[in-house]
Amino acid sequence: MPRLGLGEIIVVLVLALLFFGPSKLPQLGSSLGEAIKGFKKGLGGLDSDKPAPQNGAETTTTPAAPATKAPPPTA
Repeated sequence: MPRLGLGEIIVVLVLALLFFGPSKLPQLGSSLGEAIKGFKKGLGGLDSDKPAPQNGAETTTTPAAPATKAPPPTA
């Protein structure tokens, strides 16, 4: 995949300046940055959606304490 050189980057920036105008370029850059950040965050969240791998060990729970009866009320 060919990489962009300095000349190509300058041409793209000049075309963006002509197409969007100088007042819209900061907003465009900001929204592009937020989109890239959201995309990276979404890629990182893919691993957390997977269930934890089961290694064959049963999960053990401690038995509940036996229920104690309260003493009868005294009058």
